[in-house]
Amino acid sequence: MSNRYEFAIDFDKVDAIDIHTHVEIDGCGHRALDDELMAASEKYFKSGEERTPSIDAVADHYRARNMAAVVFTVDAGSASGHSANSVEEIAEGAARNNDVLIPFGSVDPWQGRLAVRRIHRLVDEYGVRGFKFHPSMQGFEPNDRRFYPLYEAITEARVPALFHTGQTGIGAGLPGGHGIKLRYSDPMLLDDVAADFPDLTVVMAHPAVPWVDAQISIATHKANVYIDLSGWSPKYFPPQLVKAANRMLRDKVLFGSDFPVIQVDRWMADFAKLDVTPEATQAIFKNNAMRVLGIDP
Repeated sequence: MSNRYEFAIDFDKVDAIDIHTHVEIDGCGHRALDDELMAASEKYFKSGEERTPSIDAVADHYRARNMAAVVFTVDAGSASGHSANSVEEIAEGAARNNDVLIPFGSVDPWQGRLAVRRIHRLVDEYGVRGFKFHPSMQGFEPNDRRFYPLYEAITEARVPALFHTGQTGIGAGLPGGHGIKLRYSDPMLLDDVAADFPDLTVVMAHPAVPWVDAQISIATHKANVYIDLSGWSPKYFPPQLVKAANRMLRDKVLFGSDFPVIQVDRWMADFAKLDVTPEATQAIFKNNAMRVLGIDP
């Protein structure tokens, strides 16, 4: 089998597409976070050994639920001093499980031209279908023009860019939050990016507490901006976000769980208790993700 990813998902038959799924360990046992951050994150999310399933185990998990899932890690080596688990291995694992998995790449934004070249290589050689950024973990302001060559390369590749927004469980409860600064994940910084790159699809990950109203405004204003609902149990969603997802943002909101820190079954059970119309639910679970991923319905 080729290491380059190609879609083999039957999108007519899957029930949902989880746009936000982490793979936090590689085949050498190297984890995405250092030991202190991993322990703090497990405490915050009340997760444990199930926190680091292999990519094949992730595929089995979604296959059993008749879902597809976007998988990725975050390359925050420059800011954290801890190298990421292998992005290339995630892409290869998704190619091996291309009936259910969709790989996103990640690059360290501080690597400049090397990061740009890596974007092209991950798209051309590995077939990744998008890129994940975590501004707080990676320690950068997304609207700083030093990073615009990254967005130029991603726009040229015609794949989406997914950015963490709002507070994060990474570093939560540690002195100084382990040096991680929340302001880098203010969605208003992405408003500049979306305005300056109108052909780039931008996904704001998570209900962006404490900036949810700004997030809703940006997604309403910018045709190229979406919101994913990962990282929170739906029972804790801000009510204005639920209202927007049901109405004016029905075509701009995406199902995402943040698996494995948020279990898919729990997320789905809690979402079912919200007052969301069947039409909005269908759009959120699958149709909107297909548009973001460039898949013809």
